[in-house]
Amino acid sequence: MAYTTVNKSSSFMNTKLFTGNSGTQALTGVGFQPDWTWIKARDGTYNHHTFDAVRGVTKSVTTNESAAETTISGLTAFGTDGFTLGSNSQTNNNSYSFASWNWKAGTAVSGNTGGSGSYKTYTGSVNTTSGFSIIKYEGNGTNGMTIPHHLGVAPKMIITKNLSATGDWYTYHQAVGNTKTMLLNQTNAESGADIGFWNNTSPTSSVFSVGSSTAVNGNGNSIIAYCFAEVQGYSRIGSFTVNGNSTNMIYTGFRPSFLLMKQYSSTSGNAQWGVFDNTRAGYNGKNNFLYANTDAVADSSNAQTLDFLSNGFRLYGEYVSAQAGQSNIYYAVGQTLVGTNGITNNAR
Repeated sequence: MAYTTVNKSSSFMNTKLFTGNSGTQALTGVGFQPDWTWIKARDGTYNHHTFDAVRGVTKSVTTNESAAETTISGLTAFGTDGFTLGSNSQTNNNSYSFASWNWKAGTAVSGNTGGSGSYKTYTGSVNTTSGFSIIKYEGNGTNGMTIPHHLGVAPKMIITKNLSATGDWYTYHQAVGNTKTMLLNQTNAESGADIGFWNNTSPTSSVFSVGSSTAVNGNGNSIIAYCFAEVQGYSRIGSFTVNGNSTNMIYTGFRPSFLLMKQYSSTSGNAQWGVFDNTRAGYNGKNNFLYANTDAVADSSNAQTLDFLSNGFRLYGEYVSAQAGQSNIYYAVGQTLVGTNGITNNAR
């Protein structure tokens, strides 16, 4: 049996860097037609803008804000190998450097929600090979509503945002549990216990549950959910505790190409949502930090703190957003160096 079903990770998730031109430009080189694209200026204090094929082009929600969905001339089309940008300065300002992180879903799904309360409609896009789905659903305001995610296995992380109203990005992570939540746009520690988040119920192989909170289940509101399952040799969704006096090695089973991580047990120190990739300069030795919860430019002030290895990632001492003795969650995507014989390679 092969170690992984994903032989080329960049066919499902890939980072594309580009320079803005303040006009219209069609970008290629992503490697697939993206269904979720997340864009951030690296050298300008602009918001993190996210676009997806389910909500439709020009529809943006910003990870560092609580604002409802807006329409901007940002991403105007998804192409077979990338996307087209409009003139909006937040996503295409002339001469500014940008990073885009792109995920492939691709198979359309639709139907009705279930569980408690009145059933509502949902639409979405899913890729079971890479363990990723985008689900847009209408809330009913009732504890115990269930929403199909179509992954076939239980997702370990779900990022949600109410598109119709101002509110935080409520995020489920299996390490934090079903009685608490994380807020993608905040530096807060885990919040709980509140049945209004996930109805104190973990996702199953077919659905995830929500409580009555407006953020995840506002009656008549449109909510977007990005659902992530683990795929051996491609993605890992886990947690770790920092040892501030030594090197911390976090095993994933592959070489990461994208990493999202957050301290969740405390706000001690600088508890940001760190975003890393292997495409921006300095990803090993001096990783240029971007933070999902702030519009700040890339932070290159931290000397060697994080390395991507062939089988995971390594922190040196106390990483700037992870303090000694504190617990952290992460989501990592990458490329396995393992052949079909299932024998792992050693880190370099």
